[in-house]
Amino acid sequence: MQQVNKKRICIIGAGIAGLTAAALLSKKGYLVTVYEKEPVLGGRALSVSADSLTKMEYTRLLSDYHSFIAFSNPDLQTIIDQRLLDGYLLDLGYHAIGGGVLSNLNEVLKKFDEHVDFLESYVGFIDEEGYQFPFLSKMDKLKILPNILRLLFASEKTLKKLDDVSITETIKRYGKGNMKLILEIFSRSITTVNNLDRVSTGEMFRAQRNLYRGSKPVGYPKGGLGVIHEKLSDIIKTYGGSIRLNTAVDRININQGKAVSVRIEDDVVFYDYIIYSGLLQSLFNYSDESAFPKSYVRTIKNLTGTGSLSGYYSLSDVPNELIGKTFHFIERNAGVDGNDAVGMIDFMAAAPEASISPSQEKLVQAYIICTPEEAKQKKVLQRLRQILDKNLARLIPDYDQKLNWALYPSVWHLDGVAKTIDNSKPSIETPIQNLYVIGDGVKAMGIGFNCALNSARLLANQF
Repeated sequence: MQQVNKKRICIIGAGIAGLTAAALLSKKGYLVTVYEKEPVLGGRALSVSADSLTKMEYTRLLSDYHSFIAFSNPDLQTIIDQRLLDGYLLDLGYHAIGGGVLSNLNEVLKKFDEHVDFLESYVGFIDEEGYQFPFLSKMDKLKILPNILRLLFASEKTLKKLDDVSITETIKRYGKGNMKLILEIFSRSITTVNNLDRVSTGEMFRAQRNLYRGSKPVGYPKGGLGVIHEKLSDIIKTYGGSIRLNTAVDRININQGKAVSVRIEDDVVFYDYIIYSGLLQSLFNYSDESAFPKSYVRTIKNLTGTGSLSGYYSLSDVPNELIGKTFHFIERNAGVDGNDAVGMIDFMAAAPEASISPSQEKLVQAYIICTPEEAKQKKVLQRLRQILDKNLARLIPDYDQKLNWALYPSVWHLDGVAKTIDNSKPSIETPIQNLYVIGDGVKAMGIGFNCALNSARLLANQF
């Protein structure tokens, strides 16, 4: 396509934020180049083909994205040597997409007459007796609906007043019966934070609005996350943009308060605008922090992310009544920040149309929330693994007899910045002229994947 703007834009990072921004800006006619240091698209929301992966390649890739295999069954070398992963697509850490088929992603793709097909699920709840699906009965919904609707569809003025009100305080006011359980579980699962003293009521309900637009609340793309990245990549190339994999930007050059160029190995390349979509806390690894106001540097360096222990279980068989469903659980007195821990066990990936595992095997994806610090502590991770296994056994009592293999990746930067009261996310504009930041570390609607994508939409609207 003919470029009409001629302004040159550099985007650092080919995650969901970088690819979305590149697609939208290329469509506007800008000359866009995306640089990605890894050989694959996707950033931290990455699906990787496990065919022929060596142990060294897998562990290096995990390490590059702030994760590692905490446990496996059998040991990882045996899994690799026996090629047990062939035919699988594996995420680095589990990423469900809030809003499913009506997610923000398909809103963006609609601009290009494109669409991604989703597997979708309502959410059930695992308890000591087995499970409830869906989470709430019709009678429960009738009882709590007035309070939920009052919060979900409150005005922005009201939500701003609730931004500094913790979910702990909201539970004291509204938390009776199942309403208390809903606030305890969904606030944690939406934000990936267990400590409800840190979770903002206003932000939690803004994020949850996406789930009430007609689609089911939890979605996962058919064919894995890579389908999204490849579609966006094709759009970028169609509109004249380019993506350079295996190409690391070493430096963002700033001159008199203005971003002017990037250094790539021994080359300096000049751009009109530079957009950084990596981990926000790493911004000053690429730029001179003395060029920024000290208050901005402090804000960026003090931001904290989220963590989780994931579980990937390959089973020879899964009960038909579970396939396609997703379940939450809450573990009381789990010994983590916030005391109680919430997690999810997902059988969407076990559906044949998921197309992320061999046809004769079923992949079950799971995770349990922890802090980035807890995601590095072996004793905490051992406890969290036991909780994951226990809740899977409540759904499939003999799952261990059907187990082909299991991997437990621990991720200490699942979301770049936790959306909490004490984390004041910055805007996409930096104090440096022509330098922008996007991703799940900036102020944008939603959490994680949706936050990253919406930050790119905000950016494109400013150009």
